[in-house]
Amino acid sequence: MKTTKQESVIVARAFAKINLGLEVLAKRDDGYHELRTILQTVDFCDVLTFELGGDAISLSTSDPVLGTGPENLVIRAATALAAGAAGLRASIHLEKKIPAGMGLGGGSADAAMTLLALDRLWNLQTPLPELHRLAASIGTDVPFFLYGGAAVAVGRGDELYPCPVELDSPIVLILPEFSISTASAYASLRLTKRRSGLTLQHFAWGGPCVRDKLGEMVNHLEGTTGSRTSEIQEYKKLLLDRGALAAMMSGSGSAVFGVFQEVHAARSVADSLNRDGIRAVVTRTLDREAYCEKRLSGVEE
Repeated sequence: MKTTKQESVIVARAFAKINLGLEVLAKRDDGYHELRTILQTVDFCDVLTFELGGDAISLSTSDPVLGTGPENLVIRAATALAAGAAGLRASIHLEKKIPAGMGLGGGSADAAMTLLALDRLWNLQTPLPELHRLAASIGTDVPFFLYGGAAVAVGRGDELYPCPVELDSPIVLILPEFSISTASAYASLRLTKRRSGLTLQHFAWGGPCVRDKLGEMVNHLEGTTGSRTSEIQEYKKLLLDRGALAAMMSGSGSAVFGVFQEVHAARSVADSLNRDGIRAVVTRTLDREAYCEKRLSGVEE
């Protein structure tokens, strides 16, 4: 985030995430699923501008498909933060870059940055545990984006444990022309008896050579994509055949990512995919320090 001297305007970056493995262990009594996943922020973002003033809390967006009312997580986050305080107003503009319905957490990232930016704009000085509570009430991925970097998420996905060793790698993201509903993906999941996340935990705390273990990771939701399953698997194969150390669907899809050793190789693969009519972008992982520095830096000119 970046503020003016009068702190009347804040510009913030809301970075996407990928899932370095996702294990679904069981259905919980509260209706959610018991998860084990590693969430990892990447340098691919939406941009939000927050300005004091106006008659209320309002939202505009560059994406005409997105709603700008309470169905949008930005408005839900702003409303939750303003609850109990009178006269808090802001005009918010969302420049949307992270596609919805691709498992990249764009809406959750937008909500988390809304909490952080408006807390500063309105000078509320809300304690971080309270911001975490508000974030969890908005969505299960939202708390993670208050911190960024790499974290093991368990429970519903909102119980977070920072990874001691973080992945530092170029990433190629394939962004298909179709999206996948998170609700439908979980509804299609056929649960069997599963071991309790041991592969994922060994990866998270297994030492500095984490890239060597990427090939062991799985995403249990890859089998819930219905008629799109063959396309997801083909995208993975394309990335692996072109040199990716590992490839996987992110979250409930539909984005597929490949982890590469060198940035020039990642750029070459993305260029090749785009020439073939497959939308792909090159990015890289963001550790927690870089995440916090970049989200505070505003938008580069």
